[in-house]
Amino acid sequence: MFPAHAQVKIAMVIPATGPLTQYGDMIKEGVLTAVEIVNAAGGINGKKVETVVVDDACEPKQGPVAANRVVNDKIHYVVGPVCSGASIAAAPIYNNEGVVVVTPSATSPALTDGKNFHYIFRTIGRDDQQGPSAAKFIIEKIKPTKVAVLHDKQSYGQGIASAVRDDLKKAGVDVALFEGINAGDSDYSAVITKLKSAGVDFVYYGGYHPEMGLLLRQAGEQGLKVKLMGPEGVGNPEINAIAGPAVEGMLLTLPADFASNPKNAAVVKAFKDKKRDASGAFQLTSYAAAQVILDSVKAVGDDAKKVADHMHATTFETPLGATSWDAKGDLKSFEFQVFEWHKDGSKSLVK
Repeated sequence: MFPAHAQVKIAMVIPATGPLTQYGDMIKEGVLTAVEIVNAAGGINGKKVETVVVDDACEPKQGPVAANRVVNDKIHYVVGPVCSGASIAAAPIYNNEGVVVVTPSATSPALTDGKNFHYIFRTIGRDDQQGPSAAKFIIEKIKPTKVAVLHDKQSYGQGIASAVRDDLKKAGVDVALFEGINAGDSDYSAVITKLKSAGVDFVYYGGYHPEMGLLLRQAGEQGLKVKLMGPEGVGNPEINAIAGPAVEGMLLTLPADFASNPKNAAVVKAFKDKKRDASGAFQLTSYAAAQVILDSVKAVGDDAKKVADHMHATTFETPLGATSWDAKGDLKSFEFQVFEWHKDGSKSLVK
């Protein structure tokens, strides 16, 4: 069907190892669905699209290693990296080498602020969009008297926690505690004791699901009966195994549920046909990341510089809606919504 050697290659730079592999699986589901649809329709200008998995374990020190592998393999397009720390560490290499990168999940403003990158884009909103949407919900709907804001001391977790803290303080909410915990620890009872003695009635945590799961479980075990809320990094089915029944009612911000938009019915069906889940946190942002790259290659040819130029100048219709970027490669608009997580692994939109 396709001539030998004629192909467009996309690297999926994801955590294929380590504690965050499920996020890598979400990215793969989105990219593979987009690529299969394109290849079934004859590829891009007669070329088959191929994907390559490159593992960075979501670790900042592995980010540059993965980037150099992509460059050495002469791959010009990347969906990923998944985590903010690894993305920030790798971005200068990709940009200097002219590799088009679209991250579907890295939300830290530090990835793009003040960098003048031309080749780095994202198909997700930033922490300073997500943090304020969480803070607004806390202020208007929860109306707590005393809040604790915790984070994992990493670029993503601390960044979003700081954004939430700042907005709460601006609104006159008492932030009694702003504190970092160590990611990877197994016992957070000391911080839970602090939360109890501070008398907080709401806790926001910036970070990923392994630590949030333990905080929920250990808070339950120690009789701390307060609601916990986190960003999209806690929205992982594995949290149910870690937290057990204590996960019920956890609040979190997630990208809007694009899978429920009737306009996306055909794409959602393509996911379902392959037993994939279009409603996860990053499946459709990954699909959109692959789509904008492939649409651009189709429009201007397999030339990374032209593709980046085209992306900066174009508005694409993707499952996320009208998708376009500012000069920094950040989306001009992106919708986050607040969901409640349930002990059966489902989630519901909080109205």
